[in-house]
Amino acid sequence: MSVADYMTTKLIVAHPDTSISVAIELMRTNDIHRLPVLADNQLVGLVTQGSIAKALPSSATSLSVYETNYLLTKATVASIMITTVQTIAATAQLEAAIDKMHRHKIGVLPVMQADRLVGIITNNDILAAFLNITDYGDNGVVTRVIIHHDRPGVIFKLGQVLAEHSLSIKTLMVVRRHTDRIIEIRVDSPTVASVNAVLTAAGFEVERSVN
Repeated sequence: MSVADYMTTKLIVAHPDTSISVAIELMRTNDIHRLPVLADNQLVGLVTQGSIAKALPSSATSLSVYETNYLLTKATVASIMITTVQTIAATAQLEAAIDKMHRHKIGVLPVMQADRLVGIITNNDILAAFLNITDYGDNGVVTRVIIHHDRPGVIFKLGQVLAEHSLSIKTLMVVRRHTDRIIEIRVDSPTVASVNAVLTAAGFEVERSVN
């Protein structure tokens, strides 16, 4: 799973001389919260709702609405944009993007191919990717198998047992729980009980139905 598989490629961008009022309107009309800032087709900054909010006069200011609007019209994004921007390569693994967003406590990463901006990936894209990877909402049932002592060939054996009963694995994920491994599988079957019966008969410990 690469970043390129899940990034947004329809880019709405600003330029350093774009007025803050125009940037606000771009965000509003396109229902987005961030704007990459390009100069000569190079990424030079990022404007977010947060950076705009910091630029707005506080409620305690003596400026009138008209004066505030005048400032937003005259001031440019160059004066408020974030210039130290975390980015990610289009070829990077999705996990690398998640790790970088988590470590830097940010919700967006411009996606680069060499020195060219080719997309943007946000926390919403990450959530959509997770749902896609897990096949959430698709047909099939989900069950979990508990592995207390990890050993080679467990997943192969799982697949073999299910195949012998004409049950096809749609998705499979392995997570750690303390010292155990939990193998969560979505199986193409009308009932989870039938899947659990097959796995239990083969000697696997089934946790519980999550459907």
